[in-house]
Formats: sequence, C-alpha cells, structure tokens
Amino acid sequence: REGRRETPRGGAQGAAEKPRFMFNIADGGFTELHTLWQNEERAAISSGKLNEIWHRRHDYWLLAGIVLHGYARWTDIQNDGAFGVINEPFKGEASKGNFLEMKNKFLARRFKLLEQALVIEEQLRRAAYLNMTQDPSHPAMALNTRFAEVECLAESHQHLSKESLAGNKPANAVLHKGKSASHLCTALSIIKVGFSSQPAPGVSLLLRVLSGGPEGGRQQKPKKKAKKKGVRV
Repeated sequence: REGRRETPRGGAQGAAEKPRFMFNIADGGFTELHTLWQNEERAAISSGKLNEIWHRRHDYWLLAGIVLHGYARWTDIQNDGAFGVINEPFKGEASKGNFLEMKNKFLARRFKLLEQALVIEEQLRRAAYLNMTQDPSHPAMALNTRFAEVECLAESHQHLSKESLAGNKPANAVLHKGKSASHLCTALSIIKVGFSSQPAPGVSLLLRVLSGGPEGGRQQKPKKKAKKKGVRV
C-alpha cells in the first residue's frame, strides 16, 4: 500500500523540506575555525555561491574524504566523484600554472586547522569526563591574565591606530610616544617567557590518561603475590 504523504505545515503540498546540514567541532574557541566558518558562511549565503565559496560543508567532506582515502591523499580525494564539492571553489583558478600545487597546499593547511580543532575537542571532552579543574595557582592562569591584558590594550587603542593611519598627529603621539606600546611589549614578552616554560598542549592530560591511573579510568590491578611452596615438617 502507498503510504500517506504528509502535508507540510501551512497547507502547501509538495516535497518534504530538505534536512538542514549540521556539522560542528566543539573546540571551545581555542582556534580560529568558528570565526572562519562564520565569515565564510555569511559570504556564501549572501552571494548565493554555497558550493563555490569554501565553508563548513566543504570541511565536512574533506574530513570524510580523508577517512575514506587516507591521510594527505589529496589527489585521490579530488578525483573521487563522491567528493566533487571540494573541487567547486577552485574551478575559477584552473587556468593558473600552479593550480594543483596551490589547491593541495590549501587542503593541507585547512586540514591542519581541522585536526587541531579536533584534538582540542577531544582534550576538552576527556577533561570534562575526568572532572578536571584548573588550579588557580597554575602558571597557565597567569598567562590567561596576560592575554586578557593584551586584548584590553588592543581594543582600547584600536581607534587610535585608525586615527594614526589617517594622519591624526595627536593620536600618533599617544600611540607611539605614550606608555601603551611599552605595556603591550612587556605583556607580550612575559607571555613568550611563560609559553617557553609550559608543556605541549594536552601532554599532561594525555600522560594521565595513558598512565593507567585512577584519573585515566583504568586502575591498575595489584599483582597477586605468588604463593611460595614450602615443605611441611
């Protein structure tokens, strides 16, 4: 028997609404991925070129191609018709001599960003699973304070930089002869020194997970002592 076709809301009959594309990497804002997605999707939607402008959908198919064909197999992914959407943003550049090299470099650079975001997503998931909290006395918290200071200085002097480029002499004097530049240099130098003393991202967490301790979710079972065989007298 033929099933009844559901009528969309509003009384209009026709094909059911196409499901919305949903793909996300919860990197916690530690990478520029979501900022890129926001700008790219805005440009793609406003121009109507959803396939010609690289955005979130292309990243999804790039990752799917890597899962199917392997790591850094850019040529195999591009030649596979199932991943043809990846080739759409580059059709206008096909006449250039270094077309393939430029395309492969973009894919490698884009995947590096996606890989970084995925690693951070996994680290955040494990930290939440292990119920880990940040020690306020940890050196990383001091770096966080310095980052906030640099961001505050940059935002407060943003208009001064614009006025200075426009030829405003008072703004130029405040920006270059004032203490803002020295404060910014001091904060950046402290951040640089702090970074050099910090371990690589995720190393401490991965060491805890792989160590097999209680925090890693795998407790090592105590070894049973072998019974010594003795001779009864």
